[in-house]
Amino acid sequence: MSTATPQRLSMQQVLICGAFIVTLSMGIRHGFGLWLQPITQERGWTRETFAFAIAIQNLAWGVAGIFAGMLADKVGAFKVILIGTVCYALGLFGMAHAPTPLLFTISAGLLIGIAQAGTTYSVVYGVIGRNIPAEKRSWAMGIAAAAGSFGQFLMVPTEGFLISHFGWQQALVLLGFAALFIIPMGWGLREPSFNGATPVRREQTVMQALREALKYPSFQLLMAGYFVCGFQVVFIGVHMPSYLKDKGLSPEVASYALALIGLCNVFGTYIAGTLGQRMAKTRILAFIYFARAVVISVFLWAPLSPMSVYIFASLMGLLWLSTVPPTNAVVAQIFGVQHLSMLSGFVFFSHQIGSFMGVWLGGFLYDRTGSYDVVWLIAIALGVFAGLVNLPVKEGAITRRPAMAG
Repeated sequence: MSTATPQRLSMQQVLICGAFIVTLSMGIRHGFGLWLQPITQERGWTRETFAFAIAIQNLAWGVAGIFAGMLADKVGAFKVILIGTVCYALGLFGMAHAPTPLLFTISAGLLIGIAQAGTTYSVVYGVIGRNIPAEKRSWAMGIAAAAGSFGQFLMVPTEGFLISHFGWQQALVLLGFAALFIIPMGWGLREPSFNGATPVRREQTVMQALREALKYPSFQLLMAGYFVCGFQVVFIGVHMPSYLKDKGLSPEVASYALALIGLCNVFGTYIAGTLGQRMAKTRILAFIYFARAVVISVFLWAPLSPMSVYIFASLMGLLWLSTVPPTNAVVAQIFGVQHLSMLSGFVFFSHQIGSFMGVWLGGFLYDRTGSYDVVWLIAIALGVFAGLVNLPVKEGAITRRPAMAG
């Protein structure tokens, strides 16, 4: 048996290329809430119609993420990123010109959902796990998650500018062309071990790894917590601009608020990733979820003003995607990195079921009650639930029976 050590990409190359990909991919999608009112008003659709398409996007992202992870673990990240980028551009072009709710759901929902699966965390974190030592892995994942947050800070105001100066349709077309810049950065994540240099040694088959994870209680609890993360952030990201406009605040307040969330989460995700190298990651996760419940409660209780919105956005920003580095680092710590993209994809699938429920339920209950109040209360209750379920998660490496070895 060969004992050759697989060649690795440099940490600098992985972080630069991975951060750019996540910045652009996540940055574009974080601004989709800005299109809710322009599209529904021009097309004569309900908010539920728009929300359902974005809900399908999140669900498609979750389902496709499993298979994108499997494919990336098998053939390397670049091919998956290439497919995802093409889907992204096509989805944005289709979103701009879809004349019916069905075609809008196919483009904004299905195509962009598949695109997100191939150009975001599961695939990039697989590259990080395989190429960066364990003692720096949580920190590196924090860097990548912070890049996604910087993308929100950078892209949301940019998207607001494009809509106001070029119109919502042309803005989507321009973003479609911008998404194509992901491809050259994806080329930088071509790993030697997937290009004939050194074969990747597998101790488990895909099905063995999957069965092991799905039966493991800590993995199930991580999935339950991540469901809540998806519910909260996508509900807020998509519906908060309309919520604030309904309350009489200007659209600029919503744009600045989403940008603040992105800016503050640059620090939040980096801090979470760094702390994950020094303290129990499950305690970090529990704190984040409990803190979200408190922040949302105070926001709803306090008098609404631009300043209260900015304070809320800043605090939520610190907690926004800060769940991502510790969650994925725990998965790597428990199960290893051989099937990390796939297992991260399964955890993220739970996140996206939560995202589907958050964005769709927001539109559904608004259309029936004329208010987002019930969904805000659900988000608070789920935050408490997620904090509790993360406390008993065991972070130690799983003990495998000899039969598992290949």
